[in-house]
Amino acid sequence: MTAAANLVTPGGPRIDFAGIDLTLGRTRILEEVSFSVAVGSVHAIVGPNGGGKSSLIKTLLGQMPHQGQLTLHWPGEHQVVGYVPQALEFDRGLPMTVDDFMAAMCQRRPAFLGLSRHVRPAVDAALARVGMLDKRKRRMGALSGGERQRVLLAQGLIPEPQLLVLDEPMSALDEAGIQVFEQLLNGWRQAGTTVLWIEHDLEAVLRLADRVTGLNRRVLFDAPPVQALTPERLLGLFSVHPRSESLAS
Repeated sequence: MTAAANLVTPGGPRIDFAGIDLTLGRTRILEEVSFSVAVGSVHAIVGPNGGGKSSLIKTLLGQMPHQGQLTLHWPGEHQVVGYVPQALEFDRGLPMTVDDFMAAMCQRRPAFLGLSRHVRPAVDAALARVGMLDKRKRRMGALSGGERQRVLLAQGLIPEPQLLVLDEPMSALDEAGIQVFEQLLNGWRQAGTTVLWIEHDLEAVLRLADRVTGLNRRVLFDAPPVQALTPERLLGLFSVHPRSESLAS
């Protein structure tokens, strides 16, 4: 994390989820979901597939209608949100290079005209941070899954976010990529960026998160990692019929 990046990112918001309900058709996806994400924290959400994790993220990003109150308390006028999806779906036969992808994601100028002089320094810095600067001319379809995931991480850095939403960013990363991700996570924490992180790797969550929310349609626990990721709580979280318990510790 550079000194300039720290100046750009004064601090992330606090997020309050209060009684969030989401129903699609006849299926209730989220039930009275309530918890808070502290300013500048790395807050992980864990739970089974189909438990509503990605749906909750979509409500935060304004992509799904919901009931209840969702409030972001920003520290100032700048409100920059970064988002890194779980995977990138595209035609691997397309002649789209890493630079082309970054241009399409990070500037208004058409990607076929190349990177603009205005955005190129930020793209250079982002690709360098994820170890992909030397592969910027490679086709996206020729990259490994882990390399594509690093490129997704890079686009989430432009502009430098105050709130960063990560949907299972480690799912395709190899060991080198995991080390890059952990370095980024430490940098975001030092910069005061608020990180909301969906993750299935519970060992990584135990090591890296400040707080963990267990979600299976409703919140089953919300606590520091050591207290949250106990065998009893995880059994309740990943069971077919989750049981409610005390939400905080």
